[in-house]
Amino acid sequence: MNEKNTPSDNYALKRAPAETRRLQAQAQILNPSTRRMFEQAGITAGMRVLDVGSGAGDVALLLADMVGSSGTVTGIEIDPSILYTARARVEAAGFTNVSFLAGDIASMQLETEFDAIVGRLIFIHLRSSVAILQQLATHLRPGGIVAFQEFDLAHFATTPVHPPNQLIEQICTWNVEAFRRAGLPIRTGLDLYTLFLDAGLPAPQMSGEATIIAGPDWAGYDWAAETIRTVLPLILKFGLATAEEVQIETLAERMRHESLNHRLVSRGPDIISAWTRKPVLSNE
Repeated sequence: MNEKNTPSDNYALKRAPAETRRLQAQAQILNPSTRRMFEQAGITAGMRVLDVGSGAGDVALLLADMVGSSGTVTGIEIDPSILYTARARVEAAGFTNVSFLAGDIASMQLETEFDAIVGRLIFIHLRSSVAILQQLATHLRPGGIVAFQEFDLAHFATTPVHPPNQLIEQICTWNVEAFRRAGLPIRTGLDLYTLFLDAGLPAPQMSGEATIIAGPDWAGYDWAAETIRTVLPLILKFGLATAEEVQIETLAERMRHESLNHRLVSRGPDIISAWTRKPVLSNE
């Protein structure tokens, strides 16, 4: 597996099978919000959509259902190894309107003009986000849709749980500090507004949703623990905790136990959506 960063790629998390599983678990939590954004943005049947940073294919699968057999979804992913999983999942789901390309979105030459260009949790990992969004917009038809989602981690870092709980607060601190010290912006979601404007796009419409963690049936305890597993090398590198303090193999169950025993309600990262349309010039 090639883990070398390209000029546009600032992915601080380890590319490995465990990260692929984490992304799929994450999608179970985020997909309803992502679908709502796409519906609000105007993505409908028959559209040609470019999915930026496809990963394990979760957003592409969501789009494939929305655009139907008369539409197409093209996914771009810089890590070719994860596309084996993405293609297998698309085939298993029975979709024939999805294809994937391996490459760097900053330099790929795309011949197709798209009706929509979308992505989820992409810009936090990219260098030169403005230039990349400008480049992407050149492949969008006039009037086409630009729609992206990113996390805002500010509340996650300061008031993550009610009532206060040491374990949950510690997990949130490990996560946010690992990202911060790795040089990743923790307010990418709210930065989408300025990003769109700086890229020459009209001011986006925006919305935000909080991930709420409570009760025995919440699907995200494993997701939260797998996120810590993925960032564990950074946690250790920056001296935020030792492996013995994290106890990664029991972390999900300890989170569940604490949440149920103490009737905790935790607030995960806010997911911020932004969408707009490329202007139609008067002579077009």
